[in-house]
Amino acid sequence: MSSDSSARNCPFDFAEALEFDPTLRQLMNDAPVSRIRLPYGEGEAWLVTGYDDVRTVTTDRRFSRHAIVGRDFPRMTPEPIVQAEAINVMDPPASARLRSLVSKGFTPDHIERMRDRTQHVVNELLDRMRDQGPPADLMEHLAHPLPLITICEVLEIPEADSARLRANARTMMNMDLDNKADAVRAKADLRAYFAELTAERRRNPGDDLISALATARDGDEVLDEQELTVMAMVLLITGQDTTTYELGNLSYTILTRPEVRATMRERPEMLTQVIHEMLRFIPFRKGVGIPRVALEDVELSGVTIPAGDIVHVSYLTANRDGRRFERPDELVLERTSPSHMTFGWGAHHCLGAPLAITELEVALGTLLERFPRIALAKPAAELAWNTSSIWRYPLGLPVTW
Repeated sequence: MSSDSSARNCPFDFAEALEFDPTLRQLMNDAPVSRIRLPYGEGEAWLVTGYDDVRTVTTDRRFSRHAIVGRDFPRMTPEPIVQAEAINVMDPPASARLRSLVSKGFTPDHIERMRDRTQHVVNELLDRMRDQGPPADLMEHLAHPLPLITICEVLEIPEADSARLRANARTMMNMDLDNKADAVRAKADLRAYFAELTAERRRNPGDDLISALATARDGDEVLDEQELTVMAMVLLITGQDTTTYELGNLSYTILTRPEVRATMRERPEMLTQVIHEMLRFIPFRKGVGIPRVALEDVELSGVTIPAGDIVHVSYLTANRDGRRFERPDELVLERTSPSHMTFGWGAHHCLGAPLAITELEVALGTLLERFPRIALAKPAAELAWNTSSIWRYPLGLPVTW
């Protein structure tokens, strides 16, 4: 892939708070299929920004995630977060087999049980916040602990281990070059931990999600040891980090937009719909995720992507595509279609999405019910935002009630 002087540097991170990044906006308007340079990895990549083109890249067999295995592909972090056996680098039909097995761990019954557990955790966390009295930091009292406690409960990870696991997960998301050795070590540590835990659950299954995955059958198919280890790891990392940051971002949006808070309080039946619209609207990450490789020459929006080239997609821009969404840059709380892409699309749509939505519904619904007059304790402009990892979120959300 030849070097291109017009390639833009990713991550795109020139925006204030949750404003949409101006460079990304320019690309989606002027060059919907364009060249980008990333901080790590070999060569340049393509960035695809339009809703329909993103849908093509994420569903068309001419683009392969598995083909990145073993390549030093352009990426955001010094050490690739992803692993060769992970479901998120498989192509159909291998990924379909794994997804079918994993989905058995997310049945409506399992989700209902998770909702009960989540409600219990939220109640305890908010009791503690109330007892401490205002002002209190919502990130510290709710956004950080809730997803970690929930995913550890759902996976039945001993409480004594959760802090170490969280620290390892966060190290893997760090974008600093001097973090490379730590990231490699963190990944190996997590892997060893889950290899042991999953083997134990296979021998003595309980009613947790890892046991459900260990014993799930689809005909004669079961997850093998490596797949189960990596799947549990993926669930821990994605099950707490992203939900924490989205909980922070959604809370910030509710606290800075009175109309959103009023709708959620006065029309609780719209809670899920409003959460989905906020998820569409909020630019929750600074760049891109796991890319794909073009297996043959493919034309998208008049641009030919040559076979062998690396292709990244932007779900952020797809979510703001004016050809798909009316008033794309506004929060339209009544919006019901089309579907947003915040949880990905196609064969790699996030398997944990039902759990994430459950946590957001329970946390935000309960928060507004118990603290109807909750408000930011200082001006929004004075809040500090994360700059060290691939996610955008407020570092603190001091509130009064």
